[in-house]
Formats: sequence, C-alpha cells, structure tokens
Amino acid sequence: MITLDLPILSLGLCALAAFVAAFVRGLAGFGMAILLVPLIGLVIPPGEAVVVSNMLGLLIGLVGARKVWAAGEKSAGAIGGLAMLLTPAGLLALFATPPEVARVLIAVVAIGAFVMVLLPARPGHAPGKVETGLTGAAAGLLTGFAGMPGPPVVPYYLRRPIPREVARASMLTVFLLTSIASTAAALALKLASWRDVLFALLLFVPVLVGNHLGSLAFGKVSDAAWRGFVGFLLAMSGLMAVARLITPS
Repeated sequence: MITLDLPILSLGLCALAAFVAAFVRGLAGFGMAILLVPLIGLVIPPGEAVVVSNMLGLLIGLVGARKVWAAGEKSAGAIGGLAMLLTPAGLLALFATPPEVARVLIAVVAIGAFVMVLLPARPGHAPGKVETGLTGAAAGLLTGFAGMPGPPVVPYYLRRPIPREVARASMLTVFLLTSIASTAAALALKLASWRDVLFALLLFVPVLVGNHLGSLAFGKVSDAAWRGFVGFLLAMSGLMAVARLITPS
C-alpha cells in the first residue's frame, strides 16, 4: 500500500500552500511553482517537490486547456514545443547537479527575469526566431531543473504591449506543454514514484479551488495592477532564489 508517511499538520500546510499558489496562478497566469516548490520542499526532498509541482501543473493545465489555447499567441506553441524537448535534460541536470551550483543558476535566472520585466515595453516589437527559440530552450531546462518555466517566458510576453488576456493565455499554454513533458520524463526516467503521484492527487483539490478563485479575480483587476502583481511575483522569485543561495545547506 502506498502512503505519504507525513504528519497531518505537514499535509495541511502543503494543502494551504497549494491553494495560495494556485490562486496566484489563476490571477497572474504563472507563479504556482515559484511559490509551491520551495514550500513543499520543506516537507519532501527538493527533487520530489519539483516532480509533484510539475504533476500539479499538468492536472490544472488540462482544466480549460482548449479555451486557453485558442486565446493565446501562436508563439506559445513554438516555445512550448521546444521547451518540451529540453525539459528531460533539465530534469536529469536537477538530480545530477550539486545543490550549491543549482542555487546559483536559479538565482541568476530569477533575478534576470525580474530585471527584464522592469525594462520599458517595446512597442511594435515582434520577437524573432532566435529570441523565441532561446525562450523555449530556457523554459524547458528550467522546467526540469527547478519546476519554474516562468522566468524566461514571462518577460517574453510582458515586455510587449499585447492584451493581458493574450499574454496570460500564452503563458498558460506554454506551462501546460512543459508540465506534460516534465511529468512524462520523470516517469520515463524513473525519477518519479507513485508516492509523488498520490501527493499530487491529494493537493489537486486545493489547487483546483485556488485556481478557480484566482481566475475570477483576474477579470476584476486593472491591467496596470495585474502587470504590477506579475512583476512583484518575479521579484519574490528572485528573492527566494537568493535566499536559497545564501542559506547554508
């Protein structure tokens, strides 16, 4: 019989973290893994936390997937497709890289994404194949390595003056594709266990509720407030990455 073998209090805190992280996802279009991985990583090993987070990303990504796909840019398919190819490499790197090196890489990417979002938008800018390709590659590697495809994807869409509905849908499309790839790779490479599957299924209920409430809130905030909240999330991502970098193992 498969059991989680975790205290009830720990499970309750993980469920609360899942609810809050999913609410943020529903509102911002990303951010669930940024918040969830470090928090549940206090209860289970970091590698398992990434795997569980990616499984949850797949489950919640399937909810309303057709509507999201139709509302996003075609670039989301290209970025997500390339990211899917490179996600297994990132996952292998996660389990092979010393923690101190991983912390440095994650911190650099997270802070870099925040800085890029702060830069002025480029009116009329249409990303070329190189920029799109690099975004997809980075998203795939970070999905497997840290469970966080957002840092390269968010600036790609938010630095352009496109409707927030299009930006949000495009990001959610990419994240669904990376979640499919990461979950499949983890199972195929035997880096995931049935315990991880059970944990993800238990946390899916608070994720489903939190995401629904966040989606309802999305339609009630202004564009400026939404973009400011997204920037705040990236700043939080950078700070959390730096904190893990300077905190002794």
